[in-house]
Amino acid sequence: MREEETLEETMYDRLLALLDRHEAQYRLIDHEPEGRTDLVSPMRGNEVADAAKCIVVMVKLGKKVTKWVLAVVPGDARVDLNGIKRLLGGTYVAFADSEAAERLAGSVAGTILPFSFHDDLELIVDPEILEKEELFFNAARLDRSMALRGKDYAAITSPRTEHIATRAS
Repeated sequence: MREEETLEETMYDRLLALLDRHEAQYRLIDHEPEGRTDLVSPMRGNEVADAAKCIVVMVKLGKKVTKWVLAVVPGDARVDLNGIKRLLGGTYVAFADSEAAERLAGSVAGTILPFSFHDDLELIVDPEILEKEELFFNAARLDRSMALRGKDYAAITSPRTEHIATRAS
């Protein structure tokens, strides 16, 4: 358990240092431990659509090459796996297993940040995310979230932007 706490503390500190270095406007929100977007959003006081849902995706490019994507979509949407597969010219796509996701993202499931700090993890953001005045996400901890100004997020990450969100009809 201590290793998990250290991992969270490390990414949390790294996130704050990055945002402070860029003079980003953000607020920290303490709440009961929760990592599921639909459950934590009411605790934070935000609409689910204003949450940044962050999912690590594995895309196979042939038999020997694996590409990892950090997909960021609105909290009320799902990641379009087949869309990501087409974007990257993949032959197979799936959600990363929790071990790979946590290793690449640097935090435990439910606390994955909408920032990539790993060279092997490509950040792809749905354009709806960049339209938000304020984004909400767990700050590499289950018990603390962040509200970050959308313009600051866009300026700091300069993400690849693609339509990767889908909603149930």
